[in-house]
Amino acid sequence: MKLFHALLLLAIPVKSQVLQADSFFTVPAAYKGQYGNYRNPLKFYDGRPVKTAADWQRRRKEILQTWHDKMGRWPAVDTTQKLQYIDSARRENFTQYRVRYRWTPSEWTEGYLLVPDVPGKKPAVIAVYYNPETAAGLDDKKDRDFALQLARRGFVTLSIGTTQATKDQTFSLYYPGIQHASVQPLSMLAYAAANSIEALAKEPFVDASRIGIIGHSFGGKWAMFASCLYEKFACAVWSDPGIVFNESRAGVNYWEPWYLGYTPKPWRKRSLISAENPARGLYPQLVKEGFDLHELHALMAPRPFLVSGGAEDTPAQWVALNHTIAVNRLLGYTNRVAMTNRAEHSPNAHSNEQAFQFLIYCLKK
Repeated sequence: MKLFHALLLLAIPVKSQVLQADSFFTVPAAYKGQYGNYRNPLKFYDGRPVKTAADWQRRRKEILQTWHDKMGRWPAVDTTQKLQYIDSARRENFTQYRVRYRWTPSEWTEGYLLVPDVPGKKPAVIAVYYNPETAAGLDDKKDRDFALQLARRGFVTLSIGTTQATKDQTFSLYYPGIQHASVQPLSMLAYAAANSIEALAKEPFVDASRIGIIGHSFGGKWAMFASCLYEKFACAVWSDPGIVFNESRAGVNYWEPWYLGYTPKPWRKRSLISAENPARGLYPQLVKEGFDLHELHALMAPRPFLVSGGAEDTPAQWVALNHTIAVNRLLGYTNRVAMTNRAEHSPNAHSNEQAFQFLIYCLKK
């Protein structure tokens, strides 16, 4: 872990540079110093304060273990496998490869690896979404082609997805099976991303210390849980996932069974929580016990992340993000928590360019 942090600090400047990304770290005056009703991550669950960096390492371990205990323990991450190449195609200033690898103990997946014509080891980004074609720019979904756009900018990119999610509100990552899953599906997506970074990091043209992750909406939730729960992601961009629980917003639906509300089928009807259609499974337990996702955000420290906010993540989310800023302050870091904002849920060319500038800022030396 110490070696990883040393490599990370080589890749990420501590002091600000003259980049567009600088302004993304500035908390608006209206939200500066506000912490809301969120439980303080700088206190152990028994109430003891976190006063030193050594205290934080113990507290971080407590948060991580507690969330894994509640969501279900992962199978062992495969740190030995490599990507298997299926075919290739020449595109613009990069080569596209279709690759496969095992992302769970029982399942293989396929994705697209885009490798730009740049010599030497390169920074890389994993793009996660409903299907791998979208981020690779192989369908017509506007402004969601993150892997393509980043490959054009000199990043190696791996685009992955789980196609069933668009068809029947499910995906294949129920472990070990959909009727008896032992891990909450959103956590299992994070596990699949952990196997993905392990495979990608072994490519000789990839700098393993400079791999980030990006995703929008469903992919934003996926990218957030992956980067928070697996420390080898050097940085992350979460595009409007809803970064904390909010039961008034249908798009912030962590209570659904394919996220944190897993139960065996039959499932609740997809909708907001109501007396007639209550949340089930782990989610209502988390809320009752005072848990919220700001605790996961804190696990990122001191790794930087950007919330590319839209309709679900407005500037008011700085109140939750201030808690991770406080953790970074304790550790001696600034410019680690960033947010940009747009009106709509969907990304656009401007919000995407902001996200790309952030990744350039974090991952290119």
